[in-house]
Amino acid sequence: MNPADLTLYLVTDSDLCPPEKVPGVVEKAIRGGVTLVQLREKTASSREFYQRALAVKAVTQAYHVPLIINDRLDIALAVDADGLHIGQEDLPASVARRILGPDRLLGVSVSTVEEAMAAAQDGADHLGVGALFPTDTKEVDHLVDALAIRQIRQQSGLPLVGIGGIKASNMGVLRGSLADGVAVVSAIMCSHDPEAAARELGEAYRKAGVTDEI
Repeated sequence: MNPADLTLYLVTDSDLCPPEKVPGVVEKAIRGGVTLVQLREKTASSREFYQRALAVKAVTQAYHVPLIINDRLDIALAVDADGLHIGQEDLPASVARRILGPDRLLGVSVSTVEEAMAAAQDGADHLGVGALFPTDTKEVDHLVDALAIRQIRQQSGLPLVGIGGIKASNMGVLRGSLADGVAVVSAIMCSHDPEAAARELGEAYRKAGVTDEI
C-alpha cells in the first residue's frame, strides 16, 4: 500500500464528542486539511464500534482519506478499513501484519527506539510517538521530546507522527524532530469549529520547523 500522508492525523474520541456527531466532525476536519483519520472507541460495544466505523468510513471514503481503526483488528477487517493502529499492550504487530496482509496500513504506538525498531521489524508502516505533553485522553508513562522523536525517526527509518496534548500553540516543540506529521485528538474533537481548528493546526505544523536543527 502507498505510504499514508501523516501531515495532520486526527484521532477521534467519543468521550469528547457525542458518537452521533463524530462523522460530521471528521468531515469538517478533513475539509480543514486532515490527511488521515483513526477511529478510536474505547468504551463502545463491538456492534457500536462497527456501526460507527461504517458511518465514519462513508465520510473518509468520499474524501479519499484513509481510515484506520484503533486496536480492533476485527473491526478493521469487518468494515474493510484502510488499516489498523495498535499500542504496546495490544496484539503483537507481527501477528496483526500477518492477518492484515500487505495491502493495509499498520501503525504502532512507541515511545523508545527499541520499541520502534521492533515495530519496524514486525511490519509497521508508520509510528505514533509520544506523549509530548500530558493528556487527559490517555494515561502517560513518560514524555518524549524532539530529540527522542528525531532518534526514533532516524534509527527506525519509519515515518512517524508526534502525539500527546498537541495544540497549535505548542507545535514548536516539534522543531528539529523530523516528524512526518502530528496526531491530534482534543484540539479538533473539542473544537466548536473543527474545520478552522484543522486548518490552524496544519499551518502551525508547517511553521514548526520540524526539519530545523534542535
